[in-house]
Amino acid sequence: MFKKVVVISFIVLFISLSVGVTGYLYVKGQKPKETFTIDSVTVGDIYKKTVATGSVEPRREVLVKSQVSGLIEKIFIKAGDQVKKGQPIAKIKVVPNMMTLNSAETSLNTAKINFERAEAEYNRRKQLFEDKVISQADFVSFELDYNLKKEQLESAESYLQLVKNGSSRRITSTNTTVRATIDGKVLDVPAKEGAFVIESNNFNDGTTVASLANMNDLVFKGKIAESEVGKLKEGMELDLQIGAIANEHFKAKLEFISSKGVEDKGAIQFEIKAGLVSVKDSKNTIRAGYSASADIIIDSREKVLVLKEKNILISGDSVYVWQQLKDGFVKKVVKTGLSDDIFVEIISGLEKGDKVKVPVN
Repeated sequence: MFKKVVVISFIVLFISLSVGVTGYLYVKGQKPKETFTIDSVTVGDIYKKTVATGSVEPRREVLVKSQVSGLIEKIFIKAGDQVKKGQPIAKIKVVPNMMTLNSAETSLNTAKINFERAEAEYNRRKQLFEDKVISQADFVSFELDYNLKKEQLESAESYLQLVKNGSSRRITSTNTTVRATIDGKVLDVPAKEGAFVIESNNFNDGTTVASLANMNDLVFKGKIAESEVGKLKEGMELDLQIGAIANEHFKAKLEFISSKGVEDKGAIQFEIKAGLVSVKDSKNTIRAGYSASADIIIDSREKVLVLKEKNILISGDSVYVWQQLKDGFVKKVVKTGLSDDIFVEIISGLEKGDKVKVPVN
């Protein structure tokens, strides 16, 4: 009885395994059902763009410097103010150089001695001339020397006053007042009241009191890869988006393309500059140094046959699609043109309205 039960159990197990294996092989042998959608050839525009990144800067930034050395006594402006050319920016209190001051005082003392001597001789000769003891020709030479010594004395007095105060009676406008050199906005005031400044001259750039710029005349300064720079031409239009102003686009015109590339993070980049158009019309405040990116159209096709690029299939040198016909789908070789990475131009092989199969992964 026990043997009979074992035999029956073995037979049942064998049948179950056979049925399971057969079912698995059948299911595995079935092809999965293909799922797809249909897309159509349409007419549209294709714009091939490249992107340059950089920042917005004023075309001309002016550094205003002091013409005398000394201490900043008063600053009249702050960053963000609008100023006019000639407007006072700061007041400088002159701190004279001791060697220069000593030299100026010595020159003045010498000029006084020379003048007093020339004056005494002039007065004596004048009396002799009036008494007709000497001729006019003899008197004129002493008069000339007197006038020269008088001029030298006035010059020495003026120079000493200039060394002490930074201005003199001969100069109507004082250079102890630092003034704006252009109309524009104050970008920065690095100098502080009480700080010492050095004058600007042929041997020294001097201390910057303030930086000014016309914020209605801005340029985009960016970099572009060497693979794209050859496609650019001066005069091209840029669509500029400033990072801090998300709700507005700005137009710019390409003005400069560098002839020399520089290495940046292992890639060769070329500098470009483009002038912004109609900055005054913007409702947003544009600040110097804002980061920006520019779209540059390097090629375009308008009103051409287009198809989504993902619908194009490639096998070796063959470019094709699965075109839908009444009785099914047929492999159709096509010739493509410009692509913007989303749509591609169809040059030949399909017509407007033709439908193609788009497999769904």
